[in-house]
Amino acid sequence: MPLVIGIAAETTPGERRLSVVPDVVKKYLALGAEVVMQKGAGIPAHFRDEAFESVTWVDEDVDVCAAADILLGVQPPSLKRIGKLKPGAVVLGFLQPWFDAKRAERMMEKNITSFALELLPRISRSQSMDGLSSQAAVAGYECALIAADHSPKFFPMLTYAAGTIRPAKVLVIGAGVAGLQAIATARRIGAMVEAYDVRPETREQIESLGAKFVDTGVSAAGLGGYARELTDEEKGKQAEKLAKAVSQCDALITTAAIPGRKAPVIITAAMVAGMKPGAVVVDMAAESGGNVEGTVAGEKTWINDVLVVGPTHITSRMPVHASEMYAKNLFNFISPFIKDGVLTMDWEDEVMAGCCLTHDGQLRHAGVKQILGL
Repeated sequence: MPLVIGIAAETTPGERRLSVVPDVVKKYLALGAEVVMQKGAGIPAHFRDEAFESVTWVDEDVDVCAAADILLGVQPPSLKRIGKLKPGAVVLGFLQPWFDAKRAERMMEKNITSFALELLPRISRSQSMDGLSSQAAVAGYECALIAADHSPKFFPMLTYAAGTIRPAKVLVIGAGVAGLQAIATARRIGAMVEAYDVRPETREQIESLGAKFVDTGVSAAGLGGYARELTDEEKGKQAEKLAKAVSQCDALITTAAIPGRKAPVIITAAMVAGMKPGAVVVDMAAESGGNVEGTVAGEKTWINDVLVVGPTHITSRMPVHASEMYAKNLFNFISPFIKDGVLTMDWEDEVMAGCCLTHDGQLRHAGVKQILGL
């Protein structure tokens, strides 16, 4: 029997992405695997059933789970869906491993081997598998468009018969993948862009995109390319230096987030109150608590004539390309371990071992184990 790759419809409200696309299905088939999909699973991402060739179609997710040796997904499987999987199956996708001990326990009970893409080691070999980065690029792009859409000003400079309109000034907080994409997109639209990150090494990246680096004198480079948490003294110094830049911008985009942690509050209510009338704030970290004091996830809030947008499911605003990117990430992760239609686990492999959450009835990831207390 060939290895069966299963894809069931995503059920999380607001989620429109898909974990496989037609071109990637062909790649799985070329490895000798069979692909089983739930009918209509691709519709929210604008992929019709007929676009997928040589796929075995089933009506319900229970049928996918019963057949799947590897279940792919975007959002973590529900406890109910985990219960439908056959013992020893593999689950691969975003599993949000830090937040749900019950899900981890259920997978251990079912002897499920699970790989959380969020736990992928940050090494050069894993870059093509990095779902967090690919989806962050989508989110950064979308946040720049959200800011432009809600701003009462033109982003680009505009010359007309009676004179010239100056370009809008955009400030981006955070220069990770999402922040850099937001900077690049705002620049392409024609805005003047400034950006800030606590990691000093990002200055060159920011300036290479044509933006101005805001220097607060605070450095907080941490492990794995992420920023460490600031001390109270550093937070005070950062806030003092940022306040001026925030007060001068027409649009503020915040992108500072660390997987598995609450987003740091960088923009205080006082800073928002000091912004120009009609200014727009787009808080990309709204779902994890927000970088802006006063952000409400999923809502648009007016604070002293400043619009604060807390978008959720940002990547689902662009499900076609977000799905294509994510599907390739999953394939690049699992394909090296599929030979002639057979999955072979290699626990000596740094990538496979590094992002394994559960295996053989045990919680394998030490960091997650500590956080969940299991």
